[in-house]
Amino acid sequence: MSMTRRNFIQSLGAVAGVEAVHRTMQALGLSGMGEALAAAPDLPSGSGQGKSVVILGAGVSGMTAAYELAKAGYRCTILEATSRAGGRNLTVRGGDVIEEFGGRQRVEFDRRDHLYANLGPARIPYHHRAILGYCRDFGVELEVFTNDNRAALFHNRERFGGKPVVARQVLTDTRGYIAELLAKAVNQGALDGELTGEDRERIVDMLVRFGGLNPDHIYKGSNRSGYQGEKIHEGLKAGDVNSPLDLSELLKADFWHYKLHYSHFLNANPTLFQPIGGMDAIVKAFEARVRPLIRYRSVTKEIRKTPEGVRIVYRQAGRDADDAIDADFAVCTIPAPVLKDIPNDFSPETRAAIESIEFVNAVKIAFQTRRRFWEDDHAIYGGISWTDQDITQIWYPPYGYHRDKGILMGAYIWSQKPGTRFGDMNPAERLRAAIAEGERVHPGYAAEIESGVSRAWARTPFQKGGWPRSAHKSPEALQRPDGPIHFAGDQVTGLPGWQEGAVLGAHLAVRAINERVMATK
Repeated sequence: MSMTRRNFIQSLGAVAGVEAVHRTMQALGLSGMGEALAAAPDLPSGSGQGKSVVILGAGVSGMTAAYELAKAGYRCTILEATSRAGGRNLTVRGGDVIEEFGGRQRVEFDRRDHLYANLGPARIPYHHRAILGYCRDFGVELEVFTNDNRAALFHNRERFGGKPVVARQVLTDTRGYIAELLAKAVNQGALDGELTGEDRERIVDMLVRFGGLNPDHIYKGSNRSGYQGEKIHEGLKAGDVNSPLDLSELLKADFWHYKLHYSHFLNANPTLFQPIGGMDAIVKAFEARVRPLIRYRSVTKEIRKTPEGVRIVYRQAGRDADDAIDADFAVCTIPAPVLKDIPNDFSPETRAAIESIEFVNAVKIAFQTRRRFWEDDHAIYGGISWTDQDITQIWYPPYGYHRDKGILMGAYIWSQKPGTRFGDMNPAERLRAAIAEGERVHPGYAAEIESGVSRAWARTPFQKGGWPRSAHKSPEALQRPDGPIHFAGDQVTGLPGWQEGAVLGAHLAVRAINERVMATK
């Protein structure tokens, strides 16, 4: 009797299990991993009936996987080690308590709707279509996140007398000097071999307009940077344009290394968004749809393969003994720094991939202020100021404008040494250190602060880091399942640290599981 591919695969599955089925499908060209698409998986209704999946972690990736698989009829269980869903998506408000190794912090913010801090992800680029699609489908309302603000500040301790300079002047003067140099090169015939006479005239005219050069093609300053006397515009009387910043000082400062073109990085391009009221609106929307599937405070102890699929050994808080759950498949979203220490049956290739992932020692520090001094004193509405100190950035809230108090992100650190230094401090020391550095950017800063809270992600239980360094080489290895165990989360994608990566990783695992199941029906 002739045997079809489907009959052969079904027979093989009955004898040798799901791993043999998957390897055979790969050999026959029936199971390409494919690309994770922005569109959510559209699994056939009922395609997962009779199949079970255990999902490790109730972060954005784990809940995405559960939501999509459950819609198709899969029996899903999510094991979440903590008492909350969301993983690194963490918004804190007054009265919240957050834990780190060795201590707890109570958030002392006033309990008002605009006084919150996103200590995990805080922005969504316009081209992150998968996570934005869920926001649309779930009714999560969005507002614009202001990433780049020309009224914000650039600060370098060794330049411009150690005083911060306004972003609009740094950007305007840098453009002006570059345009002047290029105009000189064109006028001196340095580009004659490349340009016709008409082209040369046009490019000089373009440079004059680009850089705000004078009729002699010299940069002497521009009203784009503001006016003398800290005036932004002329007002009732014509003003005097700011004198340009010294070119030598600009070159010696670190602004041009990447800070000047920060908004040109693809994931920092306008327009960016945030959910109204806090990033955890996304978590709440997912959790509302998959909450019955989540077993909170259930710590994974072992990940094992069985002839029928997987067995996960876990310990639920309050119990004296371990429990176990068997399933046909697993989707593992546990961060690599935690996953590598859990006993498992992974292949050597999978273990090596997990071991290779180094996470960033990210730290965020948020302060409640008695007034919105950045708006009142500096006309800064949202955006980011830069400093060469360890705190790296100060973020101004792009919401709650003109209200009597605000939450300022007083540090966002992702470089390894500063992150380690701040992470090794206790929470009170972190606040003091961040205030001292913030004082150099905003004199009088300390007097404005009422309370603060920090999150050192490397010291966070069940996380042990912020996100994978973009240079790690493991995504492709973890995009392939290890037998019945599939991996998800931002760490398996080219978008580490972004919720888009978390969602795309989940979509990849969901599609791969469903392909394997459908091929055996």
